Amino acid sequence: MSRKKPTKYVKRFSTAFVIAHAVNAFSFFALYVTALPMYTEFFDWLYPVLGGPANARFLHRIFAVTFVTPTIIYLLFDRKGFFFWMKQLITWKKRDMDFFTEFVKEFFGAKAKPPKQGFFNAGEKINSMIQIVTAVLIIGSGVTMWFPEYFPRELVQFGYLLHNIGFGLAIAVVVGHIYLSILHPGSSPAFRGVIKGDVDVEFVKAHYRDWYDELVQQGVIVPDDKKKPKGA
Repeated sequence: MSRKKPTKYVKRFSTAFVIAHAVNAFSFFALYVTALPMYTEFFDWLYPVLGGPANARFLHRIFAVTFVTPTIIYLLFDRKGFFFWMKQLITWKKRDMDFFTEFVKEFFGAKAKPPKQGFFNAGEKINSMIQIVTAVLIIGSGVTMWFPEYFPRELVQFGYLLHNIGFGLAIAVVVGHIYLSILHPGSSPAFRGVIKGDVDVEFVKAHYRDWYDELVQQGVIVPDDKKKPKGA
C-alpha cells in the first residue's frame, strides 16, 4: 500500500497581515450587524440583542474605530509587506489581463487554464482595489455622519448616500470573496493563507506559477525531481 505524499506549505503572509485581515473581517461584519436595524425596521429585533438603539449606535462607533486599525497594524509591524502589496496593485502585465477569461470558466466550474500569475493574481488585485475604494467611502462618509457639526449640511447628507453605496459595494465584494476563499473548490486552499499565513506548495504551483518559480530560484522550494535520494 502506497503512503500518501505529505502536504508541504510555504509562507505567504506575515503574522501582521493575518491579524490585520482578521480585525478587518470582524470589524466589517460587526459594523454591518449593528447598522442593520438603523436602516430598516425589518431588523428591529436586533435592538434588544444589541442592548437598544443607543447601545447599537455606540457599538457601531466602536467597530468603526477598529475598522480603521488593520492598515495601522500592517504598516507598523510589516511595512515591507504593506508596500509590496501596494506595488502589486499598480503593477499590471498581459498575464493579468489574460487571467479574467480563464477565471470566468473556473468560477463556474468549467475546465480552465489560467496563465502564470505572480504573488497576487489579477482577481486578488481587483478585489483589493475595490475593498480599498469602499473602505475610503465608508470611513470618509462615516466621519461626516459622526461629526456633522463640523461639516456643511449638504456634505453630511451626501455622506449618508456614499455610506450606503460603500457598504453595498463592499457586501457584494465580500460575498464573492467568501465564496472563492472558502466554498469554491478551485481556490479554497488559499483561505489557509489568511488564517495561518502559509499555503500548500502544490496550490502555489497551480495558481501562482511565476511566484512558485521565484521561490524555486531562491531555494525556498525544492521540486521533487530536483531532490537527491536518501543515501546518495
